[in-house]
Amino acid sequence: MQFKDKVVLITGAAGGIGISAAKAFQKEGAKLALVDLKKEALEEAAASLEDSNVLLLDANVTKEEEVKNYVEKTKEHYGRIDVFINNAGINGEFANLTEQTADNFNAVFGVNVMGAFYGLKYVLNIMKEQKSGAVVNTASNGGLLGAPGMSAYVASKHAVIGLNKTAALEMAEYGVRVNAVAPSGVDTAMMRSIESNAMGDKAEEARKQFEASVPLNRYATAEEIADLMVFLSSDKASFISGSYYRIDGAQGATSV
Repeated sequence: MQFKDKVVLITGAAGGIGISAAKAFQKEGAKLALVDLKKEALEEAAASLEDSNVLLLDANVTKEEEVKNYVEKTKEHYGRIDVFINNAGINGEFANLTEQTADNFNAVFGVNVMGAFYGLKYVLNIMKEQKSGAVVNTASNGGLLGAPGMSAYVASKHAVIGLNKTAALEMAEYGVRVNAVAPSGVDTAMMRSIESNAMGDKAEEARKQFEASVPLNRYATAEEIADLMVFLSSDKASFISGSYYRIDGAQGATSV
């Protein structure tokens, strides 16, 4: 159990990737602190864990004080933070740039960029004091490519990769590693939302088109993303930092 008694803090923990990550780390012996916007959703997600004796923290990641609070509560409860899965994110509404609204753009950036930034700011201070820790940021293949109608999401995930690289450089001298995962479509509720946004009542047709764009001809599972997060957080990845990892069924191989 490579994470026995290690403390793992996960945001967006009630979502598909978040709860799959929680299960994967718990299987490896980790102590969990789970963060999401609504306590009820967290409680429902935690009920699916083998051991529901975990710290549940509701927070709006777009609010700096609420992020500071969930980090402080985790430190108070467990005494340290060994792994941070910086995972909270939303996709926003589809619209071409010429029809894109500032409200949608700001909403997506508030969660995906400011939420990621605030999390890094407060967790890294603790890891800096510890002189140890591992962070995995959830980016996307949208952080490497363009996608019509998804300018806010794409721009936000490019920003996450920029934060990832910079944090890795700043924290290297303290023995803290920072990496990112960059999935293509993952078979979760977020993809249902993207499919619906893309083609309205023809969501099933959107799914077929999205899956056909992946050489492996399917979406990733949330468990596959979680397995990569566990690896990047482990001692087996002890010399990996500042990198982002495509997990996209060879979709990225079709681009430069």
